[in-house]
Amino acid sequence: MKDLVSRCPIEEVMQVLGGRWPTLLIYYLKDGTKRFSDLRRDNPTVSHRILTLELRKLEQAGIVERTVFDGYPLRVEYDLTPAGHTLMPLVDALGDWWEAHDAARPVAQTKTATEAAAVS
Repeated sequence: MKDLVSRCPIEEVMQVLGGRWPTLLIYYLKDGTKRFSDLRRDNPTVSHRILTLELRKLEQAGIVERTVFDGYPLRVEYDLTPAGHTLMPLVDALGDWWEAHDAARPVAQTKTATEAAAVS
Protein backbone atom coordinates (compact mmCIF):
# COMPACT_ATOMS: atom_id res chain seq x y z
CA MET A 1 0.00 0.00 0.00
CA LYS A 2 1.04 3.56 -0.56
CA ASP A 3 2.26 5.67 2.33
CA LEU A 4 -0.26 7.96 3.96
CA VAL A 5 0.28 11.66 3.47
CA SER A 6 -1.91 13.32 6.08
CA ARG A 7 -2.92 10.55 8.50
CA CYS A 8 -6.48 11.84 8.00
CA PRO A 9 -9.13 9.18 8.73
CA ILE A 10 -10.70 9.74 5.30
CA GLU A 11 -7.35 9.10 3.61
CA GLU A 12 -6.93 5.89 5.60
CA VAL A 13 -10.43 4.68 4.71
CA MET A 14 -9.94 5.51 1.03
CA GLN A 15 -6.65 3.62 1.02
CA VAL A 16 -8.57 0.48 1.99
CA LEU A 17 -11.92 1.04 0.23
CA GLY A 18 -10.77 3.09 -2.76
CA GLY A 19 -10.64 1.56 -6.19
CA ARG A 20 -12.95 -0.55 -8.25
CA TRP A 21 -13.31 -3.75 -6.22
CA PRO A 22 -13.26 -3.36 -2.41
CA THR A 23 -16.71 -1.81 -1.99
CA LEU A 24 -18.20 -4.28 -4.49
CA LEU A 25 -16.71 -7.20 -2.55
CA ILE A 26 -18.21 -5.86 0.67
CA TYR A 27 -21.56 -5.48 -1.11
CA TYR A 28 -21.48 -9.08 -2.38
CA LEU A 29 -20.51 -10.41 1.05
CA LYS A 30 -23.40 -8.65 2.79
CA ASP A 31 -25.68 -11.64 2.19
CA GLY A 32 -23.35 -14.04 3.94
CA THR A 33 -20.39 -16.32 3.49
CA LYS A 34 -19.05 -16.85 -0.02
CA ARG A 35 -16.32 -18.96 -1.52
CA PHE A 36 -13.64 -17.50 -3.79
CA SER A 37 -15.37 -18.95 -6.86
CA ASP A 38 -18.66 -17.29 -5.84
CA LEU A 39 -16.94 -13.92 -5.67
CA ARG A 40 -15.38 -14.54 -9.10
CA ARG A 41 -18.86 -15.30 -10.47
CA ASP A 42 -20.24 -12.11 -8.89
CA ASN A 43 -17.38 -10.10 -10.45
CA PRO A 44 -16.57 -11.84 -13.74
CA THR A 45 -14.19 -9.13 -14.99
CA VAL A 46 -11.86 -9.22 -11.98
CA SER A 47 -8.72 -11.29 -12.40
CA HIS A 48 -7.79 -14.06 -10.00
CA ARG A 49 -4.74 -12.10 -8.85
CA ILE A 50 -6.58 -8.82 -8.21
CA LEU A 51 -9.40 -10.57 -6.36
CA THR A 52 -6.82 -12.28 -4.14
CA LEU A 53 -5.01 -9.00 -3.45
CA GLU A 54 -8.22 -7.09 -2.68
CA LEU A 55 -9.50 -9.81 -0.34
CA ARG A 56 -6.14 -9.84 1.48
CA LYS A 57 -6.27 -6.05 1.82
CA LEU A 58 -9.79 -6.22 3.28
CA GLU A 59 -8.71 -9.05 5.57
CA GLN A 60 -5.73 -7.04 6.87
CA ALA A 61 -8.05 -4.10 7.52
CA GLY A 62 -10.32 -6.30 9.64
CA ILE A 63 -13.28 -6.01 7.25
CA VAL A 64 -13.28 -9.53 5.80
CA GLU A 65 -12.63 -12.82 7.55
CA ARG A 66 -11.05 -15.74 5.69
CA THR A 67 -11.73 -19.28 6.87
CA VAL A 68 -9.71 -22.23 5.52
CA PHE A 69 -11.13 -25.74 5.84
CA ASP A 70 -8.95 -28.84 5.84
CA GLY A 71 -9.37 -31.43 3.16
CA TYR A 72 -8.90 -31.88 -0.51
CA PRO A 73 -9.68 -29.83 -2.41
CA LEU A 74 -8.88 -26.96 -0.08
CA ARG A 75 -11.99 -24.93 0.73
CA VAL A 76 -11.75 -21.23 1.61
CA GLU A 77 -14.68 -19.04 2.59
CA TYR A 78 -14.95 -15.29 3.07
CA ASP A 79 -17.35 -13.39 5.28
CA LEU A 80 -17.69 -9.89 6.68
CA THR A 81 -16.41 -9.33 10.19
CA PRO A 82 -18.57 -7.39 12.66
CA ALA A 83 -16.59 -4.29 11.63
CA GLY A 84 -17.32 -5.12 7.97
CA HIS A 85 -21.05 -5.33 8.70
CA THR A 86 -20.97 -1.81 10.13
CA LEU A 87 -19.95 -0.57 6.65
CA MET A 88 -23.20 -1.78 5.09
CA PRO A 89 -25.22 1.39 5.85
CA LEU A 90 -22.51 3.40 4.07
CA VAL A 91 -22.44 1.10 1.05
CA ASP A 92 -26.25 1.14 0.87
CA ALA A 93 -26.24 4.95 1.19
CA LEU A 94 -23.87 5.20 -1.79
CA GLY A 95 -26.21 3.05 -3.87
CA ASP A 96 -29.26 5.06 -2.76
CA TRP A 97 -27.50 8.33 -3.60
CA TRP A 98 -26.59 7.06 -7.07
CA GLU A 99 -30.13 5.92 -7.81
CA ALA A 100 -31.59 9.23 -6.59
CA HIS A 101 -29.23 11.30 -8.74
CA ASP A 102 -28.89 9.00 -11.75
CA ALA A 103 -32.18 10.17 -13.28
CA ALA A 104 -31.09 13.81 -13.03
CA ARG A 105 -27.85 13.23 -14.95
CA PRO A 106 -27.94 13.89 -18.68
CA VAL A 107 -27.25 10.91 -20.91
CA ALA A 108 -23.71 11.07 -22.29
CA GLN A 109 -23.65 12.24 -25.88
CA THR A 110 -21.36 9.99 -27.87
CA LYS A 111 -20.88 10.24 -31.60
CA THR A 112 -20.91 7.18 -33.74
CA ALA A 113 -18.09 6.69 -36.22
CA THR A 114 -20.46 7.65 -39.06
CA GLU A 115 -21.48 10.89 -37.32
CA ALA A 116 -17.85 11.78 -36.61
CA ALA A 117 -16.89 11.18 -40.25
CA ALA A 118 -19.82 13.30 -41.48
CA VAL A 119 -18.71 16.24 -39.32
CA SER A 120 -15.09 16.06 -40.56
